Amino acid sequence: MTDPHAPRTGQAPDKLPRDAFKVRFMQVFQDPAFAPEAEALARIEAVAWDAYQDGRKAPVTRRAGPGYADPDYELSVDWLEARARIDAAQAAWGRPETRSRVLLINGSPRNDGTCPGEMAKSWRLLQLAREVLEGQGIECDVLDLSLVTSDYDRHIHPCKGCASTAMPLCHWPCSCYPNHSLRQTGDWMNEIYERWVAAHGVMIFTPTHWYQAPTPLKAMIDRLVCADGGNPDPTTTHGKKAVEAKALELDGEGWHYPKHLDGRVYGVVVHGDVAGIESLRRNLCDWLDWIGLQDAGTQAKLDRYIGYYEPYATSHETLDEDEAMQEEARNAARAVAMAVGMLRAGRLTPPDARLRRPRPK
Repeated sequence: MTDPHAPRTGQAPDKLPRDAFKVRFMQVFQDPAFAPEAEALARIEAVAWDAYQDGRKAPVTRRAGPGYADPDYELSVDWLEARARIDAAQAAWGRPETRSRVLLINGSPRNDGTCPGEMAKSWRLLQLAREVLEGQGIECDVLDLSLVTSDYDRHIHPCKGCASTAMPLCHWPCSCYPNHSLRQTGDWMNEIYERWVAAHGVMIFTPTHWYQAPTPLKAMIDRLVCADGGNPDPTTTHGKKAVEAKALELDGEGWHYPKHLDGRVYGVVVHGDVAGIESLRRNLCDWLDWIGLQDAGTQAKLDRYIGYYEPYATSHETLDEDEAMQEEARNAARAVAMAVGMLRAGRLTPPDARLRRPRPK
């Protein structure tokens, strides 16, 4: 009898043939300056082809060691190092002597170091909040997601949807990347996970792009799925073995969906020029609520238009003149600062904190 829970397959295409792989690999080296190194590049391409054929996703591994379900399983060194940094950040987060920290996230892809030639309004609003928080002695960690558009070889690779096969297949932190055989490297998320874990509060500043979150922000959000129910022990699924992950999720009482980022507070500042700010602000707040963060109050959840139906070219001048918007951004930061203080003093407890979710996910 066919196992009804067996993974459904048949979608993925065949691997690239040799000639097509070479064309794809060499795309990066079209600058004529590489021409004198053609022979060296050919040798490197041959090594890459071999890794691609063999599927060497994680070519450098070591034994998982004590604390894992299968201590002899070979885990990626990239993953083990990321996990160690996250564990250290979580330990520091919980120590009373650790200075309060707020992660300030610029969700706009725009900056003056690339095509737009001008900074983002989200960046300016973030700086207003930063002044408030640092003025109250809070350490600020600025995560500027626009760097994916202007930095060399910096990426937030897309989520592959492992959780939809079985939640235990989605590892905390994500183990999908780097995938060296596919040249899916330069992934920023291992650093970003650590920065979220280290924060007592998080503030997101973002424009609205076609009713949605901008591409870098949405990519980060998708990759944070592992923070909400992700499996901290890849040896339980022996890497990405879907059959084992399904069995683990369906075993006994089912998966327990650990919330790896709960206990932090948040604020959101959304702006736009025509439409969509309300829905984006709600989407972000609903997501942050879902993964276990607590809002810092009504004034920490802000959506505003800057230059409603006015020219894009004058939007910075419009923000200059909108002193109320600037003060509202500062108030959002003040609310987060107060919430972080209450959190760390043990006085910030949601009324429903002790209620058990009948349908955790």
